[in-house]
Amino acid sequence: MLKHTMLFLGYELRSTLRNPIWPLFGVLQPVLYLLLFAPLLANTGAVGASQAEALEAFTPGVMMMVALFGSLFVGFGMIYELREGYLERLAVSQVWRPAIVLGRTLRDVVQLIVQALLVVGLAALMGMRADPIGLLLMLLLMAVVGMLASGLSYGMALAVRDENGMSQIMQFFAMPLILLTGILLPMSLAPQWMQTVALFNPLYHAVEAGRALFAGDLGDGSIPLAFGLTLVLAVLALTWSVRSMRRLAG
Repeated sequence: MLKHTMLFLGYELRSTLRNPIWPLFGVLQPVLYLLLFAPLLANTGAVGASQAEALEAFTPGVMMMVALFGSLFVGFGMIYELREGYLERLAVSQVWRPAIVLGRTLRDVVQLIVQALLVVGLAALMGMRADPIGLLLMLLLMAVVGMLASGLSYGMALAVRDENGMSQIMQFFAMPLILLTGILLPMSLAPQWMQTVALFNPLYHAVEAGRALFAGDLGDGSIPLAFGLTLVLAVLALTWSVRSMRRLAG
C-alpha cells in the first residue's frame, strides 16, 4: 500500500517538475494580494497600526488561500485523464487503487508547502515576524486544508466528469468561501449576521487559528477546533474520492 502510494507520489512530483509553470502561476495571485492588499490594511488600521502587524494578520489568510484554491482545481486534470481513458486503465490494473488518489493528494500537499514557504519568505522580507512554532503548526494546518480541498476536487471530478459543470460548481462557492473565511478582512469587521454564518464555515476557524499561531498564542481555542474540523473533513473527502476511484474500476 505504502509502496504504491510513494510510487504515484514520485511520478506526480516528477511530472510537476517537468512543467513547473502552473504551480508558479498558482502562487502568483496570493503573492499579489500580499504585495498590494496588505499595505492597504496597514494604512486603514483595520488589523494593526503597522505593516508588520497587518502582515501578521493577513499572511495566514493568504496561506489558506494557497491551500484552498491551489488544491480545489486539481480535479480538472483528472477529468482529462478520464476522457483519454488513462485513469480507467490505472484503475483496473494491479495497483492499490487508493494510491492513485493518495499519491496525487500528497503531491498537492508538497506543492502547497513549497508555495507557502515562498509566501512566508516574501512576507518576512516585507517585515512580518511570526512565532517559529506557530509557523510550523500553521504549515501543518495548511497541509490538512490542502488535503481537504484536494479530496473534494478529485471526488467531484470523478462524480461530475465534465469541466464545465465542475467549473460552475467551483465558481459558485469561490466567492462565499473568500468572504466568509476572513481571508481578506477579519470577520470582526463584518455585520453580525455574517459573523454568525462564518461560525459554520470550518475554513473560518482555520484562518482564525492561523492568526493565533502567527501571534504565538498557542493556547487559543480556535487552534484545536480548526485542526479537528479540517482533519475530519479531510478524511471524509479523501474517503469519498477513494471510493469513487474504486467504483470507476467496477
